[in-house]
Amino acid sequence: MGQYSIGEAMKLLMEKSGWTPKVTELRMRQEWEEIVGKTISKYTRNMLLQGTKLTIYSDVAALKQELYFGKEQLIARINEYFAETVVTEIIVK
Repeated sequence: MGQYSIGEAMKLLMEKSGWTPKVTELRMRQEWEEIVGKTISKYTRNMLLQGTKLTIYSDVAALKQELYFGKEQLIARINEYFAETVVTEIIVK
């Protein structure tokens, strides 16, 4: 059995247990304002990350339209923030 650092062991545990997507979603919820800014964060009602598909909920029609047309930029911003491919598709509801 090989030796692992604590960080490597935690990463391996997260991957093998299937917890990584839920932990990523939790972190995204906590850091959403930092990722998208105050305005978008304020009017976003909820979000759900399923695999690499992010569903964003808002009751503001103008924000929905802005998110819809800026999907690619938002995907790039989220992935850059996490320094890995976390989101490949965004659905706005």
